[in-house]
Amino acid sequence: MSTLDTFFKLKEHGTNVRTEVIAGLTTFLTMAYIIFVNPTILADAGMPKDAVFVATCLAAALGTLIMGLYANYPIGMAPGMGLNAYFAYAVVLGMGVPWQTALGAVFISGCLFIVVSLFKIREQIVNGIPHSLRTAITVGIGLFLALIAMKSAGIVVANPATMVGVGDLHKPAAVMAIAGFMLIVALDRLRVPGAILIGIVTVTILSFFVGGNTFHGFVSLPPSIDATLFAFDPKAALSVGILNVVLVFFLVELFDATGTLMGVASRGGLLVDGKMIRLNKALMADSCAIVAGSMLGTSSTTAYIESAAGVQAGGRTGLTAVVVALLFLACLFVAPIAGVVPAYATAPALLFVACLMLRDLTEVDWSESTESVPAAVTALAIPFTYSIAHGIAFGFITYAGLKLLTGRARQVKPVVWVIAAIFLFKYIYLKG
Repeated sequence: MSTLDTFFKLKEHGTNVRTEVIAGLTTFLTMAYIIFVNPTILADAGMPKDAVFVATCLAAALGTLIMGLYANYPIGMAPGMGLNAYFAYAVVLGMGVPWQTALGAVFISGCLFIVVSLFKIREQIVNGIPHSLRTAITVGIGLFLALIAMKSAGIVVANPATMVGVGDLHKPAAVMAIAGFMLIVALDRLRVPGAILIGIVTVTILSFFVGGNTFHGFVSLPPSIDATLFAFDPKAALSVGILNVVLVFFLVELFDATGTLMGVASRGGLLVDGKMIRLNKALMADSCAIVAGSMLGTSSTTAYIESAAGVQAGGRTGLTAVVVALLFLACLFVAPIAGVVPAYATAPALLFVACLMLRDLTEVDWSESTESVPAAVTALAIPFTYSIAHGIAFGFITYAGLKLLTGRARQVKPVVWVIAAIFLFKYIYLKG
C-alpha cells in the first residue's frame, strides 16, 4: 500500500487505492467498446479480425500502462476512433494502399511524433494551426463516422440517382441499430457508466434472436497475432504518393492527443497554471503507443476522452491507468464474444461518438468568414469526399488562400503556409 502511495503520489493528489481502482474500472467500461469496434472497422480493410482484436487489446494495454507508470496520469489509451476509419476506408479501400503499407505510414507518423515530443516543438506546431481548422477536423471526422455508422446499419445506402439514399428501415439490422443508438444516448444522459458498451452488448444479444447470429462461447485462449505482428511496411510507406497520408496521420494524432490530454487534465484539476506539468511525458507515452500499435497490427493509438469518466469518479494518478491496462489484458480471453459482435451493433456506438464530436462546431467564430468558411469546407469535405486527407487539405488551402486574398496574410502562421503548400503541390503535380 505504501509502495503504491509513494510511486503514484496518491496522498499528494488527494486520492487512495480504492478510489483509483473504481476510477480505472469506470474508464475501462466507457472505452471497452473499442475492442469490438476496431477489429470490425479494420476487417473491412482486409485485415484478419482475430489478429486485430489481439493487437487492439495489447496496444491499448501497453499505451495505457506507459501513460500510468511513466507520465502518472489517469488517462486510458487505445486505437483512436476516426483514425481507424481513415486507415480503413480512406487509405486502404479509397486509395488502394495495402494495409501493411498503411501500418507503415502509422509507424512513421509515430516516429515523427516521438521526434516532436523529444525536441519539444509540439507547441509551435499546435499553436501555429488556427483553432478554427483544429475544430473543423474534429467535426469533419465526426460527420465521417456518422456516415460510416449509418452505412453499417443499412440506414444509408448507395443510390445511383442521388448518390445516397435511405435503406430498408424494416430490416432487423436497421431497427436494432436505431434502438441501440437510442439506448446509448439515454443511458449516457442518465450517467450510467459503460453506456456505449451496454448498447453494443444489448444489440448483440438481440441479434441472436432476430438477426440470425450464432454463439461461439464466452472464453478462450487469445487468438494468434501472427498475421499482423510486424507486418507493417514503412519502406513502402515512404513512397511519394503516400507521404500525404503520413502527414494526415501525424496532424490528426497531434491535435487529438493534445486536445484530449488537456481536456481530461482540466476536468480532473490536474493543470498547473493552465498547463500539464508532465505533458511531454504524456505525449511520449502517446507516441510510443502509436509505434508499438503499428508493429502489433492496428491503426494509431491515442488518448481517450472517455478517461474523463474515470476522472469524474475520482481518478487522479497513473494507478487508474494501470487498472485500465490490466483490464484490457484480461479482454484477450474473451475473443469469442468479440467475434460475434455484428457491424450493426457497433454502428450505434460510432454514431453516438460522431454526435459528441459535432458539438465542437460552437467553437468556430462564424462572424469571421476567413475563419468559418475554411472550417466549413474542412468539415464538409471530409464526409463528402470520403477522405479525411482531402478534407484537411481543402481546409488548409482555403484558409491560406482566403487570408492572402483579403490582405490578412500576416495572421497566418508559417506552419499553415508549409502544410497548405505541401497539399497544393500534391494536387498539382502528384496523383493519388
